[in-house]
Amino acid sequence: MLRLIPGDPAHLLVGEFASPQDVARIREKLGLDASYPYQYYVYARNLLKGDMGVSIRSGVPVFQEIFVRFLATVELSIAAMIISSFIGIMAGVISAVRKYSILDYSSMVLALVGISMPIFWLGLMLMYFFSVKLGVLPMMGRFTMGLDHHILTGFVTLDSLLKGDLNLFANSLKHLILPAFTLATIPMAIIARMTRSSMLEVMSKDYIRTARAKGLSYRNVVFRHALKNAFLPIITVIGLNFGLLLGGAVLTETIFSWPGLGRYVVDSLLARDYPAVQGCILLFAVIMVVVNLLVDIIYFYVDPRLRVDGKG
Repeated sequence: MLRLIPGDPAHLLVGEFASPQDVARIREKLGLDASYPYQYYVYARNLLKGDMGVSIRSGVPVFQEIFVRFLATVELSIAAMIISSFIGIMAGVISAVRKYSILDYSSMVLALVGISMPIFWLGLMLMYFFSVKLGVLPMMGRFTMGLDHHILTGFVTLDSLLKGDLNLFANSLKHLILPAFTLATIPMAIIARMTRSSMLEVMSKDYIRTARAKGLSYRNVVFRHALKNAFLPIITVIGLNFGLLLGGAVLTETIFSWPGLGRYVVDSLLARDYPAVQGCILLFAVIMVVVNLLVDIIYFYVDPRLRVDGKG
């Protein structure tokens, strides 16, 4: 289907004024002169050998390019999920405990705004206020150009800590704040709404009333009993949203020039780099399968009801 998009990578490589012979030669070299079914067969055959192809733009194996950018996306996604999970769960718990209060209404209104707000608009507004007007946070990139980054894990913040470079750590953390908060907005709102709904259901159960009747503190009842039993649907939401973020935050990475998978896919689409886009789409599919599997495994350990005699 990717090949049905208007445009020819051969034309982009040789230039607009190239001769038809040059274009035909490049198409033959790239294998684009063959039929679509045969191109798919060649790609699938090579894929079974662990070969994801070579980027048309750079001539570098697609796996190498994806791996480096995937680590950047993972770092951004983890930061975004930490923010969204913490704020979302706390907001949902407060809304459920203070049902129909001003805190409840305020949290749910903010959650609705968070779901409805366009990511690109929020990113630009945050960039305008915190980078342009206040000048307290950088606008783009993973760290300031010129700083020395020794790659150990591929995560700049973690690498800087392992190397003891506090200057790079502080710099990379500042670069991470705006894109992470922008990316966290929608998952945060979804987690808050799901937490509130699940908590309200659990808080009405008999064992919660029994725990309160025994004299347990309200905080103990809420966090040790209610939240623990309300956590299954919250885990589902967190897991699925994390999988979506790992699939490439296209708008966020493009706005903040974050060198991750989302931006890489956009650049590859514009360049008609078929192997690069195919590799990314394949990775996105694998990520969603793995994330769903991990969520099911976590279910097993979180909910004793899913185990039989404690042996599984």
